[in-house]
Amino acid sequence: MAAASLLAGLATGAMAQSTAPSAPVATPPTSMSAATAHAVQVPQLTIRDVYDRLEAAGYRDLREIEWSDGRYEVKARNAQGARVKLEIDGNTGAVLRNRIKH
Repeated sequence: MAAASLLAGLATGAMAQSTAPSAPVATPPTSMSAATAHAVQVPQLTIRDVYDRLEAAGYRDLREIEWSDGRYEVKARNAQGARVKLEIDGNTGAVLRNRIKH
């Protein structure tokens, strides 16, 4: 009888343990090397930020805003109405390249 009570107690404890929610496990902070940090380039500016900045600078008809190699590539029209292809720095919003499309 004592053995049966012991087994019942263990089974109840095991069930209670398996149904109890587990506490979140803290993950240690990871440090990235400089090479790893540059391999994964994440823009600081969102597409909306880029759109707003270019619009404020006089560009119109902004379309095809795409992220590529640390830069945004944008097709738009400049203040004179010419079609342009722009390369925008993803961190600063600076226009790195401005090509007129013919």
